[in-house]
Amino acid sequence: MRGGTAWAAACGAAALVLTTATGAHAEGRGDIRVVKTVVNGGGNVIVGTSKTIKYPIDITVKDNSGVKGLTHVSTFNKTSAYTFATWNDDSSCTKKSATTSVCRATMTIDPAWIADSDDIDSNRVAGVWQVNATVKANDGDYWISDDIADYKVKRAARLTTVIAPEKVAKGAAVTVTGKLSRANWEDLKYHGFTGQQVRLQFRKSGAAHYSTVRTVTTGDAGKLSTRVTVTSAGSWRWYFPGTTTTSRKVSAGDALGLK
Repeated sequence: MRGGTAWAAACGAAALVLTTATGAHAEGRGDIRVVKTVVNGGGNVIVGTSKTIKYPIDITVKDNSGVKGLTHVSTFNKTSAYTFATWNDDSSCTKKSATTSVCRATMTIDPAWIADSDDIDSNRVAGVWQVNATVKANDGDYWISDDIADYKVKRAARLTTVIAPEKVAKGAAVTVTGKLSRANWEDLKYHGFTGQQVRLQFRKSGAAHYSTVRTVTTGDAGKLSTRVTVTSAGSWRWYFPGTTTTSRKVSAGDALGLK
């Protein structure tokens, strides 16, 4: 047993979209409502193997007496109800009008905690997460909101590009290699990500943008390799669009010159 049961299992159920109207509630009193929720500015939460991640949940609340604040915030995987994100009971509310305030809760994820936060493979906790919150008004009204936001918590990815040789004659063939790997939250190391579609992109010298040349599937240990014919000098890179559980990643460009 590695840390018992899911921390969030008793905290509530489903959620909706990054910015949503009021969802289902288990209990409440009065006219107070959650009218909008935005997690991490609308972006995914990307977690690697060492860096502690802090991200905001901004909850817009409305009541005719004005908003007092948040009394509970929790977030967890939508399917399994496991979590490794913590709220330290700190929040601040910005008054937008006599009846409406935006209250911010900050969540913390320390990769060192992850493996002890559940009794399954922690990597399975990546994916779609949801937010629950309890809000309170100045007149004592309260609302338990179990359905206010969906967002994604993803495993961080790494991607490299290497060209050999780096200077050739026009019309020559070169090999472009690379490796796609992603964070493993069990051992806090990066491991190759096999069977993934990765795009090889090229930017001609002097051009503003990259364009996709072909798509290659990662092999054993996440390795990439392909041969291309050189028509001009420029930079090559790999682009991985990401998945529901793994972050998007673009490698640094590797320059190729002409003799």
